[in-house]
Amino acid sequence: MSSVEDTQSLVGHLMELRDRLLRCLLSVLVVFLALVYFANDIYSYVASPLIDKLPQGATMIATDVATPFFTPIKLTLVVSVFIAVPMILYQIWAFVAPGLYKHERRLVMPLLFSSSLLFYAGVAFAYFVVFPLVFGFFTAIAPEGVEVSPDIASYLDFILALFMAFGFAFEIPVAIILLVWTGVVNPADLSKKRPYIVVAAFVAGMLLTPPDIISQTLLAIPMCLLFEVGLFFSRFYRPRGETDGEETSQS
Repeated sequence: MSSVEDTQSLVGHLMELRDRLLRCLLSVLVVFLALVYFANDIYSYVASPLIDKLPQGATMIATDVATPFFTPIKLTLVVSVFIAVPMILYQIWAFVAPGLYKHERRLVMPLLFSSSLLFYAGVAFAYFVVFPLVFGFFTAIAPEGVEVSPDIASYLDFILALFMAFGFAFEIPVAIILLVWTGVVNPADLSKKRPYIVVAAFVAGMLLTPPDIISQTLLAIPMCLLFEVGLFFSRFYRPRGETDGEETSQS
C-alpha cells in the first residue's frame, strides 16, 4: 500500500511540475505575442548605445539575407523571457513551497522578489552604464581607414552575453544568503575570505566580459559591492538545520 501511495504522490508531483512549466511557457508566449509587433523598435532601442557611438554616416549592417527578420524576433523572445521572470520564479516558489516550513516560506518569498529585482538591476546597469563606455571605447580605437559597421546579429549575441553576465552577477547577495541559510558557509568565514573573493570577482569579470579593461572593471566592482550587501543581510538568516531543530523541539 505504501508503494502505491508513493507512486501516486510521485505522479502528482510530476503532473504539478508539468502544469507549472506550461504556465511559465504560456506567460512567455503571451508577452512575446504582445511585443512581436514592436520587434524592430525594440531592436533599435537596444542598439542605440552602439549607434550613438558610431562615426558620422556609419550604420549597422546585416550580412545574411534573413538576419533583418530573425534577429529582432530573437531579441523580442529574449525580452519576453526577461519580462516573465517574476512569473517563472513564482511558479518555482509555488512548486517548492509545500515542502517548506512556515518560517522558511516567510524567508524565501523576499529572496524571490529580490532576485528578480537584482537581475533587472544588472541588466539596466549593463545597458545604461556599461554599454556607452564599452562601445565608445571600441569605436574610438578603430584603426585609421577602418569603417566601423557592426553586424546586427553579432551585436545581439554580444549584448545578450553581457546582459546575462551582469544579470546573474547581481544575484550575488541572494546566492550568499542561500549559502548561509543552507549551512554551506557562515558570515564569519566569508568575511575572512574577502581578499580571495575580490580577486575572484576580477577573474570572473575577465572571463564573462569582452577583453577590455572597462567592462571587466565595471563588472568586478559591483560584484565586490554586492558581496558586501549579501554578507550584511546573511547575518539575519540562520542556518536551516538550526531553525528546523528549534521548530521540531517546540512542536
